[in-house]
Amino acid sequence: MMLLNQRPEHNQPLVAADAATLGIAGADQAERFLMARDSHAETPLYALPALAGELGIATLHVKDEGKRLGLGSFKALGGAYAVMRLVLEAAGKRRGRTVDISELHRPDVKATAAGMTFACATDGNHGRSVAQGAGLVGARSVIFVHSGVSNERVAAISRFGAEIVRVAGDYDQSVGEAARVAAERGWTVVSDTSWPGYERIPGLVMQGYTVIVREALKRLPRPPTHVFLQAGVGGFAAAVAGHLAIMLGQDRPRAIVVEPARAACIYETAKAGRPIAIAHSKPTVMAMLECYEPSLVAWRVLSRIGDAFMTVDEEDAVSVMNRLARPSGNDPAIVSGESGGAGLAGLIRAAGDEKMRAALHLDAHSRVLIINSEGATDPGRYAELVRMAPEEVARASNMTINADGELVAGADVLLGVTARLAAD
Repeated sequence: MMLLNQRPEHNQPLVAADAATLGIAGADQAERFLMARDSHAETPLYALPALAGELGIATLHVKDEGKRLGLGSFKALGGAYAVMRLVLEAAGKRRGRTVDISELHRPDVKATAAGMTFACATDGNHGRSVAQGAGLVGARSVIFVHSGVSNERVAAISRFGAEIVRVAGDYDQSVGEAARVAAERGWTVVSDTSWPGYERIPGLVMQGYTVIVREALKRLPRPPTHVFLQAGVGGFAAAVAGHLAIMLGQDRPRAIVVEPARAACIYETAKAGRPIAIAHSKPTVMAMLECYEPSLVAWRVLSRIGDAFMTVDEEDAVSVMNRLARPSGNDPAIVSGESGGAGLAGLIRAAGDEKMRAALHLDAHSRVLIINSEGATDPGRYAELVRMAPEEVARASNMTINADGELVAGADVLLGVTARLAAD
């Protein structure tokens, strides 16, 4: 299914608060925080000319967030960034002045952090980021996980010292429980979704994601004409599309939001013209996108600069995982988790449908940007669906996997990526 944005606010400027959150100054600050982290490294941007040819487009580039900060997901940029910002703000209030990121490890700042507890609900990746951020600053973290979160993903969160609370039900119920318990105990909720009266912290989480756009635009030979963005509650899609719109203005790419058909709360919100909660369906293999109610901040952004909303099926997601693991021609192999390739699944679905192609102005001149939002964050599940272990795909790409489960490219692969980008 696909729906073009017919909202009256479509193509209108972002509201001032969102423009500030996703603007250049905010992205500059997010980048400064990221560069202060010991494990910081820019994630690779791959050109896939063979697949682009199959899809009848000019170029296809994939920004691979499966290598981000040892967490295997773009989420590493959001939750941890918000935690660090909030600790520095609390320390600043105590000292009566602004506290800079360079002061994060001062004894008085660490003492402030030690008295703070950060909580969130998660499908897996956001919780790892919040837990990692809390660990970096010496704070406590309590992560609420619903019944659908795999034991492997829970173990990955626990590695960062987080306390885990299991919640019966789905993601939205875990969000409610995290907010309830945190309010009772005076903890700070760092959520990647927003609701009435709770917008600033999710905005900080989104601000962290703008780094992805900054890095991609530096490496792309030409700006993209289209970007296909997967969505759960919509924060990632809104952050990327919003910052692209601010950076590129009238030349911004068409932004297509892609969701699982079984959890399409943004699509249904666009259809209804207002934020709505949808009925729970069968679980989707795209577990990181299994959300049934949109973030209010995300919808406010996407209602203005989301150009189309579409859904993909279960088999589409699994097919993309396999297609990236066994690429065509000289395209690089990429490890993409169950949710990571949903944007590419949307592109493939649209490229194969003449009506969708025409509606999206997708043609032989199109330059498409895709973001692989996660690697094999559940290696067992990945191997089951792809019939190859992540390590096998890594070897096929002349890569290695470090102690954190993060794919690291060999020098010749990185040089090859640079050469392909220069040739495009």
